Amino acid sequence: MTQPTPGPVEDREIPEYAPIALLPLLALLLLGLLWGYNWVVMKAVLVDVSPAWFAALRTVLPALLLIAILPVAGMRLRPPPLFYALPIGLFQTAGFVGFMMWALETGAAGETAVIVFMMPLWLTLMAHFALKERVTRIQLLAISLALPGLVLLISPWEESLALGAVLLAFASGFGWALGAIWQKRYYHRYQPDLLSLTAWQMLYGGLLLMAIALWVEPFAVDPTPSFFWALFYNVVLAGALGWLLWVYSLHHLPTWIAGFGALLVPGIGVLSAWLVLGETPGPIKQLGIALILSALLIITLYQRRQRRNARRRARHKRDEVNHG
Repeated sequence: MTQPTPGPVEDREIPEYAPIALLPLLALLLLGLLWGYNWVVMKAVLVDVSPAWFAALRTVLPALLLIAILPVAGMRLRPPPLFYALPIGLFQTAGFVGFMMWALETGAAGETAVIVFMMPLWLTLMAHFALKERVTRIQLLAISLALPGLVLLISPWEESLALGAVLLAFASGFGWALGAIWQKRYYHRYQPDLLSLTAWQMLYGGLLLMAIALWVEPFAVDPTPSFFWALFYNVVLAGALGWLLWVYSLHHLPTWIAGFGALLVPGIGVLSAWLVLGETPGPIKQLGIALILSALLIITLYQRRQRRNARRRARHKRDEVNHG
């Protein structure tokens, strides 16, 4: 899994009330399953390889695979402008994936997934300052639900708290949000194709992770079947196939439905970690997870209403011009 909005792509021209086809919905569900279960896969593989090296491999290899797919999909190999794509790669791939893998080294997979996926809440606050987008009462309600949920999830009063993993998970979500801010701020200037942008920014960020891995430690991998399975899963299934499913869903579904699909990822991550890794959150942590997921649901519903209102205003303006 790289990033399921992967930074959210704003202002896609998808009709709000377009017919909802079954195939794109199934693609979105499969995507949620692939990216959600990947938290278990990434956590388990760290017994065979260091976080730095797996972060590098799981970004560079799928990026190269996606770049090879571009001509097959009828797109040019020419990369998007470096000014636009490089910061996204640094924040949204190197920062997001790098900090996430280091967080998984000592942190629980399910809890890490939930903390990282609080990104839309941080994005709301960042957009207030960076993009001059006013924080509304509904958004404040979501944040006021999420913050106590975060405290309950972390449970700082517990002696077993892995504070370093919590901070790294926060850093991963912040990096993701910063990349999304940059992507949104300059999207209308460049308007790149999503698949091409994804491939090249992943390559830029992955090369930085590769350089960090080379600097931190020599390449060392225990070539077990579980390592090769995790690499295949991240490069082919969660990597290249996952991004193709995401692009397909975005181009055939209203954006707010794709937002609901993104909510599947942390939920499936928690469920998978419980079933496969035996990570059983207690009642307090379960309440914290429920509050955070409720906050993310509120944000998603609010974004749906905002897009619908914006399109309604645009239609009225066009009607006024046509009849003026």
